[in-house]
Amino acid sequence: MSRPAPAIEHDPEEILARLPERYRGRFLADYREAMIAAAHETWRWRNLAETLRLWHLRSLAYSQPGYEQARAAGAGIGGIPAEEVIAGWSELVAQHASRKA
Repeated sequence: MSRPAPAIEHDPEEILARLPERYRGRFLADYREAMIAAAHETWRWRNLAETLRLWHLRSLAYSQPGYEQARAAGAGIGGIPAEEVIAGWSELVAQHASRKA
């Protein structure tokens, strides 16, 4: 006995509207790929639901204020000083330095 296909819980239009412009093309490509696969092989319906779920979560993260700055700091790019992105950075550096001494 097979499991029922999961319901599509996440609206692609809402995801697209929430995403910053730089991520929209990738979302649309992933969404279309999952839609075409599901249209040709019904068992891939779960993949479509999972694609939308993951992009829903990404859209929530990507649309948060400060996301791009935090991403740049984590990647070590962008020229944004860590103390402007990470609260308490100076204290963390001082604690680390005192442990080494």
